[in-house]
Amino acid sequence: MSKVVIITAAGKGMGAGCAESFSKAGYKVVLMSRSNDALELAAKLGGIGMQGSVLEEADLKSLVELAIETYGRIDVVVNNTGHPPKGKLLELSNEDWQHGGDLVLMNVIKMAKIVTPIMKAQGGGTIINISTFAAFEPSLSFPISSVMRTALASYSKLYAQEFGPDNIRMNNILPGYIESYPVTEEIKNQIPLARVGKVSEIGETAVFLASEGAAYITGENIKVDGGITKNI
Repeated sequence: MSKVVIITAAGKGMGAGCAESFSKAGYKVVLMSRSNDALELAAKLGGIGMQGSVLEEADLKSLVELAIETYGRIDVVVNNTGHPPKGKLLELSNEDWQHGGDLVLMNVIKMAKIVTPIMKAQGGGTIINISTFAAFEPSLSFPISSVMRTALASYSKLYAQEFGPDNIRMNNILPGYIESYPVTEEIKNQIPLARVGKVSEIGETAVFLASEGAAYITGENIKVDGGITKNI
């Protein structure tokens, strides 16, 4: 029986890279994006897709229901999303901060509430959140993302403690500058590997975190950033 992975914001960029990597690894993919891109990619990969937003709890529930109705199980969830608003720290509105929290923190919390009972009944599962290197090296270039992804790291630690006994793992991938994001030469020169990352490298990391080889890894934040972060 093939394993099943749900991936949100899977129409392009890192979400699409994850979909392609999981498909190559033999998973059935269940994809969602706000555009038709996820449906087209899912059809190409022999999976299934739907239009929807991570901001809408009803869409997340529909995505989970689609996976269960089609394949009967959910082994992995990859929570990917778009970028929160950016701007000068004190010029960002209260609505910007609220939207950012909904986009990169509450999406994970909502999905966890929906999918955890299913994974418990199955005897286990894996949740992988696509975060950012700025979670631990806050950047004024990404203020809302930096703050909310740090909160996500804390939530993931708590989730790992609560549901580890049920064999459900949660980890975060912290990408650096990836090819799906425009990068200047100045930024590229700050990266020790002297290049931006590939979306496929994020996808392959996600596949590893879902594998038996990573069965003892939970509550962790895995940097895939070309060495750009300096914290120890």
